[in-house]
Amino acid sequence: MRYLMSIMSDPQSETDPRFQPGPEIFEAMAAYNEEMLAAGVLLSGEGLAPTAEGAKVTFRDGKATVVNGPFTEAKEFIAGYWVLQVESFEEAVRWAKRCPHPPEGDDTPMTLHLRRIAEVEDFGDEMPEHLKDRERELREREHQHG
Repeated sequence: MRYLMSIMSDPQSETDPRFQPGPEIFEAMAAYNEEMLAAGVLLSGEGLAPTAEGAKVTFRDGKATVVNGPFTEAKEFIAGYWVLQVESFEEAVRWAKRCPHPPEGDDTPMTLHLRRIAEVEDFGDEMPEHLKDRERELREREHQHG
């Protein structure tokens, strides 16, 4: 099963220089990523640019509305992510708990979210079989180009 593990941030941590990671954090994250890759569980992972460089697209009444970032009204948003291939939810949690984090005595919060990535089989009879086949084919083509 695949899991999306996302590291969360908030408006303050995106803009306040005191919250920007130092070289030791980048080193620890690189080692963590290499460990997951060596264990065969890391499919992909990236950090994301600040929301100031993003946009939110909302659809209502047949129309799309675009609002450019930053998104200061949000309480939290994704700062980066990993896609893990694991045998169980418990294994995904074990990897999440190993993520580099603030040391004891540093009360700066850091949050990871784990979400299982839905497979076409999860949609049961609601999704017609021909669409499940199309989705499987698209995923196969993604893996060939990834």
